[in-house]
Amino acid sequence: MLHNSFIKYCIVALIVMMAFGTQAKKKEKVKVDPSYAWTMSDPLGLQYPAGIDTLYENYHDNAIPSFRSKAFATTGNYGNAGQDQIFFDRKPTSAFFHADALDTWLPSVENHRFYNSRIPMTLLSHTTGGDKYSTQDRTTMEFSGNVNKRLAAGASLDYIYSKGSYENQAQKNFMWKGFASYLGDRYELQAVAMNFDHTNKENGGIVDDRYITDPAEVQGGETSVNPKDILTRLTAAQSGLSGHQLVMNHRYKVGYYKYQRDSVADTIIGKTYIPVTSFIWNFDYKINSHKFINESGTQGKDFFPNTYLNAAGTNEFNRYWHLRNTLGISLLEGFNKYAKFGFAVYAQHEIRRYTQVVDSISGLATLPEGLDALPCNVPHRTTENLMYVGGQLTKQHGSILTYDAMAKFGVLGDVAGDVEANGDVKTRLHLFGDTVTIRGYGYFKNTEAPYLMKHFISNHYAWSNDFSKETRFRVGGELNIPFSGTNVNVGYETLKNYLYFGENGTPAQCSSPIHVLSATLRQHLRFGILTWDNELTYQTSSNEQVLPLPKFAVYSNLFIKFTVAKVLKVQLGADGNYYTSYYAPAYNPALMNFHNQSEVKCGNFAFVNVYANFRMKQARFYVSYTHANKGLFGGDNYFSTPHYPLNPARFQFGVSV
Repeated sequence: MLHNSFIKYCIVALIVMMAFGTQAKKKEKVKVDPSYAWTMSDPLGLQYPAGIDTLYENYHDNAIPSFRSKAFATTGNYGNAGQDQIFFDRKPTSAFFHADALDTWLPSVENHRFYNSRIPMTLLSHTTGGDKYSTQDRTTMEFSGNVNKRLAAGASLDYIYSKGSYENQAQKNFMWKGFASYLGDRYELQAVAMNFDHTNKENGGIVDDRYITDPAEVQGGETSVNPKDILTRLTAAQSGLSGHQLVMNHRYKVGYYKYQRDSVADTIIGKTYIPVTSFIWNFDYKINSHKFINESGTQGKDFFPNTYLNAAGTNEFNRYWHLRNTLGISLLEGFNKYAKFGFAVYAQHEIRRYTQVVDSISGLATLPEGLDALPCNVPHRTTENLMYVGGQLTKQHGSILTYDAMAKFGVLGDVAGDVEANGDVKTRLHLFGDTVTIRGYGYFKNTEAPYLMKHFISNHYAWSNDFSKETRFRVGGELNIPFSGTNVNVGYETLKNYLYFGENGTPAQCSSPIHVLSATLRQHLRFGILTWDNELTYQTSSNEQVLPLPKFAVYSNLFIKFTVAKVLKVQLGADGNYYTSYYAPAYNPALMNFHNQSEVKCGNFAFVNVYANFRMKQARFYVSYTHANKGLFGGDNYFSTPHYPLNPARFQFGVSV
């Protein structure tokens, strides 16, 4: 324990010394081009500008598990499973649903930033909190540098280790990425390789919620309770999730040179390559695996509704991989004054392979004692061959109007007949000396259910379903008014044949339409050094039994900002979130996912933090006291998912350079 603490404080000291050591050095100023970053879109690799993470405002929120969203259902520990309860921000079920609950913590291609830094760039950070029994640590490192103005490469490391405030919920996750880009006149490459390895204990939740809501009732009048002393429903279970992915986007551009001439000497003084058409190949190889171990067969029998394969315990492993190749050709935007938009068509082939638990029971003459009969037969391995064709229409440049529209059609395999179409259009208006932005968005999807929602086998769950294609239609608009600090986003969605995990933990489908209305207001108010930011969301579901949602969620942040001695920037304040009570989804440790339940409502409590964020040149650091209102106001029912309480009050701090 002492050794771990020593290493932790050495890391913090090293980062602080690097920060202030860098500032102490006096170097001759050399003019260099500014660094910039971008993200890469799927499937054709279009580039979209992205910021570099150097802001110090609200830096502390990154280390609070329940603040991944205004309403976030979580098992409580930092880095563990969670699900966004703001429906318009929630992603649909993926091909490997085990990974969905950790999506917010895992590396992804869509969120990866490529850099063109001109000079080498290194970002280091370390955050920590809790005591020696509930310590929460995260250390990250990201490096990027340019070989020349066209070629750049980098790498990142991310390590999370958190013991958790409650027993049997410790987790660790080690993630790394390597990436490179080459932006030439004719050839472009964007490549990223990423890996993660996550392990966490599964406690199944606490045995009695009254240890949180009314400890005196279960402790004979004693009102205080040590969170580590609360019994949990599982004590010998753990989950693991690992993944590897390699994505390479190649683009070869064909065009012509535009020459610059000296009108006096009639000589060529420069030339610029103008691309007209590009040929695209996008390669994507991904592997995910999930394991669940429970060494107590007795606890498994009591906790789970069925036991199919092994009554003595569980040790199972599922695996999924896909190999996706996309070939495209595009006409590029802006190669002459009449080319106001870009247009691309593509074909995509994908192989998916699923490896599941072996059915070791079906061939036996007699069912072993303590086991339930399997409801279906599921093959150990399954391969899918899928093909899509699609097109994209874009206008990325322009001061008045930009847009992005894409359509994708399934033509081979189970996805034959699938349709996915989405669009986003944005216009800007000058009003009162500022720029008002109006945005419209929407999509239509008619898609096949993921294979694992149709066919699945494990020790405690097995199913074989024949689902219809799920249909989703969404339309919405957003208004951003900078001079008043106002942003309004209103959307409406209709879902037919909606797929979800029902109360028994297995997939289900609702054939009747479900309608969801969502409206979000973001308001920034400033009075001198005092700032008050608010984000309010109202959402309603026409079928709360199938799609339960908190009707109202709010995040509020009141703070002051000032500068000390012209070098130290300071943000002092308090922030918190609140959402109304509803039947929050329950967490299933065997499947590592969330499912509906109708026994316990969660919500109707406030979670408030007080904090101080600082920045001195390249260095950022913070100190915070999270869940500061515990026992004072805001309610004691601080469960975001049934039987999994959030962290009690704790000090946290972090530093980044």
